[in-house]
Amino acid sequence: MSGLDALQQRLGYRFADAALLSRALTHKSFGADNNERLEFLGDAVLNLAVSGLLFGRFDRSDEGGLTRVRTHLVRQDMLHKLAVALQLPGEMRLSEAESRGGGAQRPSMLADALEAIIGAVYLDGGFEPARQLVERLYGPLVAQTELEGWAKDPKTELQEWLQARRHPVPGYRIAATRGQAHDQVFVVECSVPGFKLVEQGEGRSRRAAEQDAARRVLNTLKARSGKA
Repeated sequence: MSGLDALQQRLGYRFADAALLSRALTHKSFGADNNERLEFLGDAVLNLAVSGLLFGRFDRSDEGGLTRVRTHLVRQDMLHKLAVALQLPGEMRLSEAESRGGGAQRPSMLADALEAIIGAVYLDGGFEPARQLVERLYGPLVAQTELEGWAKDPKTELQEWLQARRHPVPGYRIAATRGQAHDQVFVVECSVPGFKLVEQGEGRSRRAAEQDAARRVLNTLKARSGKA
């Protein structure tokens, strides 16, 4: 059994046009016929399908709560975990240089490839097969989720904390990166000029580092105000 055949079994979907699946696994370093456009499409399909799952699961929740949970579910970290579970690293098509650099293990690349696969399923069979794929991927997680367990992420909480006190939103910038391309650690600086406060956070992605920095700033601000 070929790698793509085995992958289709893991996905629970058989492509009528297998070329779409190959394209979904093709990084831009490999050639012009890559997965970027499919990723764009898959991102929209994923958001709609996950929204439908949450709408049915949390029938009494407001928009803000549903949006917060969806944001957690479709973030890069979650997509990366699902992509690894589907064994996508072994099926990626990369340039030789990108492959030598460990690109097939890079979280952002794998997350993009999974979104591209969802877009490819949509093009191949329509929305319903794509929705069913998303449900297979996310259904068990959504079924075990309680809305109260998904607190606001630190960046959102920090922004709301500042806005409630009529202060500008914080600024973020990458202060440094460490490690090889496939195993990078990002160092991000979060600054709140109104309080003359700057904190650094670290993470395997820029987003994770921003969240860590925001959490540190928020903890400091709450401690200063006596509300920690």
